[in-house]
Amino acid sequence: MSSIFDCGDEAQLLAGMRHARQAISRGELIVMPTDTVYGVAADAFSPTAVQRLLDAKGRGRNQPPPVLVGSKEVVHALAESVPEPVQRLIDAFWPGGLTIVLPAQPSLVWDLGDTEGTVAIRMPEGRVALELLAETGPLAVSSANLTGRDAAISALDAERMLGDSVSVYLADGLSRDGIASTIVDATSLVPRGAEPTTGGVRILRDGAVSRERLAEVLGDLLEPAESAADAES
Repeated sequence: MSSIFDCGDEAQLLAGMRHARQAISRGELIVMPTDTVYGVAADAFSPTAVQRLLDAKGRGRNQPPPVLVGSKEVVHALAESVPEPVQRLIDAFWPGGLTIVLPAQPSLVWDLGDTEGTVAIRMPEGRVALELLAETGPLAVSSANLTGRDAAISALDAERMLGDSVSVYLADGLSRDGIASTIVDATSLVPRGAEPTTGGVRILRDGAVSRERLAEVLGDLLEPAESAADAES
């Protein structure tokens, strides 16, 4: 039986955070508020928990979840390298609605799915999310909905879709704007062996951070949007 805690009530917040930490430590799923939409979360370093997350959403391993972190510094432990332009993005947009894909640190022992050696990382805004991440460490988090359905903008939305597959629901009102994070691929900025870097940063999904704002930080390193003809080919 799932438990729902109202994080607007201080007593329920404390109890909810405790139950959420315990659920994560047992390899179970929780639903948590973020600054974009509600997310379903699992221990990023537990392959069983990550698979449970994918199963709950009806996803395959070809759609690995991003990883949420509680501080900017953690990215250096999860990514193989953080190039200077990526650091500019982090400084400009974290905490916030930007997810950055980088080559994963090869020494990490985890299994997020078929990532092809990459990891998608974001530091969210919001007291509940950041306090939880500070205590649990990095979490594999995907939007709290069934695949193909609209993202949940409330804990009740998530509960209607995910039900008892989630142990703990942390409710904190409606999502601020209900817009998912922007996802950018910065893997081409990381050198491979002796080969020089020649690519830029590519937008994989439009979302909370606009192309215009990204261009202000990256300049010519932001790859142009695909034309309609390119997208159809």
